[in-house]
Amino acid sequence: MEGTLHGPRKSLIKTVRSFRQIIPIIAGVLLLVSLATASVPKEFYSSVFTGNGFIDSLAGAALGSIAAGNPITSYVIGGELLIQGVSLVAITAFMIAWVTVGVIQFPAESMILGRRFALKRNAVSFVMSVVVACLVVFTVGVLG
Repeated sequence: MEGTLHGPRKSLIKTVRSFRQIIPIIAGVLLLVSLATASVPKEFYSSVFTGNGFIDSLAGAALGSIAAGNPITSYVIGGELLIQGVSLVAITAFMIAWVTVGVIQFPAESMILGRRFALKRNAVSFVMSVVVACLVVFTVGVLG
């Protein structure tokens, strides 16, 4: 019986140590994301988009990648951008990249998961945010 308790106890100790190392990194990332989000005025986004669907989706994905955040915040910003006349494809790419791509979080992600993995994950997420945005707008156009 003693041997079986040693394994879970050892795992718990390792897990607690890992969390102690990761918590300051996560806190730093959250602070950077909050700072970046607060420092960019909403009017800036509407001045970046051209009206060209593909270029707007690239611009939306690029801005979303830099100004990362949580999904609920992206819905609010997406709604505001829609009111300001920004195209749906740009807003969709922005929202997807906002949640999936993490330029600000990249240093922490590469430390925790490895640089190569972080680069690949962010690159795939960026490309897919453009592809999915175009497909969503196409689908809405067909169904609407």
